[in-house]
Amino acid sequence: MDKGHTPVLYHEAMEALSVTKDGLYFDATYGRGGHSRAILAKLGQAGRLCVFDQDPDAICHAQAWQQTDARIRVISGPFTQMQTLAEEQGVVASVSGILMDLGVSSPQLDEAERGFSFLREGPLDMRMDPTRGMSAEAWLQQVSQQQLQDALKRYGEERFARRIAQAIIKARADTRIKTTTALAAIIAAAHPKWEKGKHPATRSFQGIRIAINQELEVLPEALVQALHVLKPGGRLVVISFHSLEDGIVKRFIQKEAKGDIWPEGLPVTADMINPTLKKIGKAVRAGQQELGENPRARSAIMRIAEKL
Repeated sequence: MDKGHTPVLYHEAMEALSVTKDGLYFDATYGRGGHSRAILAKLGQAGRLCVFDQDPDAICHAQAWQQTDARIRVISGPFTQMQTLAEEQGVVASVSGILMDLGVSSPQLDEAERGFSFLREGPLDMRMDPTRGMSAEAWLQQVSQQQLQDALKRYGEERFARRIAQAIIKARADTRIKTTTALAAIIAAAHPKWEKGKHPATRSFQGIRIAINQELEVLPEALVQALHVLKPGGRLVVISFHSLEDGIVKRFIQKEAKGDIWPEGLPVTADMINPTLKKIGKAVRAGQQELGENPRARSAIMRIAEKL
């Protein structure tokens, strides 16, 4: 375990999961096991933890830990494998809690060769699983200007998406963009208004990363699967770092808490509505102490729901 790494909203997430000693839990985004470590500390010998990750480095980390603790099962792949695993293991509607910590992990940002950071020179990759799919370098080489502009605007929420997309397309006509710092320099030169305390490439890198990993496309599917595998009373805890991610989670919880939609005017009783989730508390954000210790927590928002 990486005892030096503490994930965002660590204590709040553990309180939200309300771990029981003999429960079965899914850590859907293992990373470097910070949340998993806390879950296992609360589990007894009969408790079980399944961890998912599509990052080969994270899987190696988890498998090394698995050798010393029989309560852990490691699944190499995205969290959209939750339902398949539950069906194979016969634990559908038996999971006590599911944690999703969305977005890129700190180790991924800190390792230059992964290509997520505009602050460290490395190959322009950005894939959560570098063994599958198209790298950011390859994607930028073939994407149309309109597709790039749409990704920067929608996923990166970049005000100057059109101007930056034009600059990238123009630059690639002269030479292939191969490194993080080369792309960051193009964006910085094209960006007309730098935000104080934020690198001008921040939003663009986020938009490109989300686009090539299809992060917003897989999240709704994962939420539906989570609802399917949770047992009544089981907790769903989701930490988002992007307003679009959080919007998906918020709307999902609202919809499932509302239950079936009936035409207006019908004499519908409460037991006919069939809600599947109960919202637990308000959205949770990092406190001042955590923000002071970890600036990456500033955009984190956690939502909690319980299966009915």
